[in-house]
Amino acid sequence: MTDFPISGFTAAGLENVRNVFEANFKDMDELGAGFAVYHRGELIASLLGGWADRQKSTPWSADTLVPVYSTTKGIAAFVLASLVDTLPDGYETPVAAVWPEFAANGKDAVTIGQALSHQAGLPGFPEEIDPEIWLDPPACAAAIAELAPMWSPGTAHGYHPLTWGYIAGEIARRISGETLGTTLKSMFADVDFHIGLPASEHGRCADIKRPSALADLGELNDYRKAAFVYKWSAPNRGGAIWREIEIPSANGHGTAESVGAIYHHYARNGGGKLRAGIFEDLIRPRTHGPDLVLPLETSFGAGIMLNTHGLFGPNPATLGHSGWGGSMAVSDPDAELTCAYVMNRQSNVLVGDPRAVRLVEAVYAAL
Repeated sequence: MTDFPISGFTAAGLENVRNVFEANFKDMDELGAGFAVYHRGELIASLLGGWADRQKSTPWSADTLVPVYSTTKGIAAFVLASLVDTLPDGYETPVAAVWPEFAANGKDAVTIGQALSHQAGLPGFPEEIDPEIWLDPPACAAAIAELAPMWSPGTAHGYHPLTWGYIAGEIARRISGETLGTTLKSMFADVDFHIGLPASEHGRCADIKRPSALADLGELNDYRKAAFVYKWSAPNRGGAIWREIEIPSANGHGTAESVGAIYHHYARNGGGKLRAGIFEDLIRPRTHGPDLVLPLETSFGAGIMLNTHGLFGPNPATLGHSGWGGSMAVSDPDAELTCAYVMNRQSNVLVGDPRAVRLVEAVYAAL
């Protein structure tokens, strides 16, 4: 067997995409990965390569599931939009109107749109907590609701790597009475993507090889420390409990095809799943400029990231999200094109992993 078995298909004209996919294994120390491309409603490429385990004994298959970390946010944001659409004031509804406890410590006026675009001032816990609370979503949401914002909400934005999901998940539960992951399965019943992965599916999950170096966060201000650095800034990831609970910011599990299938709705004006008005509110820019948490400028809609640096392809209108370690999904509404990349050998790149970027570039070069 080769060092990196490759399977799948590409439509005519996309042969070089496969070459680039193989080059990621030859040149960039890929372990296992999947890449899918959708164009105008059709799957035109689906590539599988490498290994699902560190021992390189189990080839990556069409059924291999992998956590996509923050790439989950774009999917959670799309699902939540369907619930926000039931509110008379939509994204301008104060979070506290559906979740009264969130009003604590001066957060009564924070709107759902502000919270989902990383403006709420709650990027993490500035004071020590028991990190096990991350594995109890209701308790963690309650603790976040009690926090005082680290900056005046609405005056700046800073990426909320984990807390975003607990806020989004609690908003969803307060609106619908069910978890966001449950709503996801109702909206996309035939798609193999999960926020809250049943124990019966854990055997399909790939091993994760962690990054060999920390991400470059720049100067470590208090916001970055709370979000990423403190020993309580994240839970123990990868265990059975972590997979089974719902963290809509971080623990979605899927395949490249399933990630792409959902993200393709961003390339097709909601794909019939959302009313046009709420879809426009979901994707419209709500922030732009220096990010207080990430060491770069960022732009966000109500949970989806905009193509500020061209890492999502050549079209500035492209929408997408990256996940910890390298996963990425991007959707170009002008070309009706979506690319989704998942993998299990993590890098330390915060946004736009080179392995994903070069694949997206190859797709555009071919079309």
